[in-house]
Amino acid sequence: MQKAPKNNKGIEQLREVMRALRDPQHGCPWDLQQSFTSLIPYTIEETYEAVDAIQKGEPEAMKDELGDLLFQVVFYAQLAEENGWFDLHDIAAGTSNKLIRRHPHVFAEAAEQQQQQPLSNQQIKQQWEAIKQQERQQKSEQASVFDDIPSQLPSVLMAAKLQKRAASVGFDWQDAAPVYDKIFEEIEEVKTARDSAHQEEEVGDLLFAVINLARHLQVNPEAALQTANQKFRRRFSAIERVLAEQQQSPADCDLAQLEEYWQQVKQR
Repeated sequence: MQKAPKNNKGIEQLREVMRALRDPQHGCPWDLQQSFTSLIPYTIEETYEAVDAIQKGEPEAMKDELGDLLFQVVFYAQLAEENGWFDLHDIAAGTSNKLIRRHPHVFAEAAEQQQQQPLSNQQIKQQWEAIKQQERQQKSEQASVFDDIPSQLPSVLMAAKLQKRAASVGFDWQDAAPVYDKIFEEIEEVKTARDSAHQEEEVGDLLFAVINLARHLQVNPEAALQTANQKFRRRFSAIERVLAEQQQSPADCDLAQLEEYWQQVKQR
């Protein structure tokens, strides 16, 4: 029987647990069957569960879900170590070096730092993007600004990242005013779309323009949509509770009645 890991603290204890789970003779059959690819759905699920706990502001749930997410990283590191590629320490060191490289305003030599004026948030963002662009150029001869954007990003995040990258090389409006005009233009194009395929295309353009507006207003579009989703769910659930007290459900009401309840909930 595989011995329980020593009661070390923190990361090292978690690494020992992971090694025990992957032990060829005494490990867990499920963990032994996993690969980089098979873990992807679980990583995505754990990420969303961590986000949910953070948004709810529940410290114990946050600790638990972040631990599950950390375990995903440790699992990938174990698989890589078994292949002789890298280990958890290499991941941590690589990330530390990257953060130091991308924050010269924090990690510069003390003498140089004293001579510099504090950077604004905008200057820090520009410096960050310039350094990342240099890194991309070193990695690839083609050096497209889009080269390292993951193809599997959710659509809202993908749109925001594409726009941000294009803006980093000057392809962007200077302020939000033209973006409002673009949104109204896209709405008209949705109205005049010829068929369902054309409607899908134009609605996509409209969504892309709205995400562009969010970026210009320095609003995180994913967070904004999450908030809107939660607000809608909260208000409609309140309507369901009110109707349940009357032994009714939303299906028993027409649209005008539901709209009246909706307005009442909004007022509260």
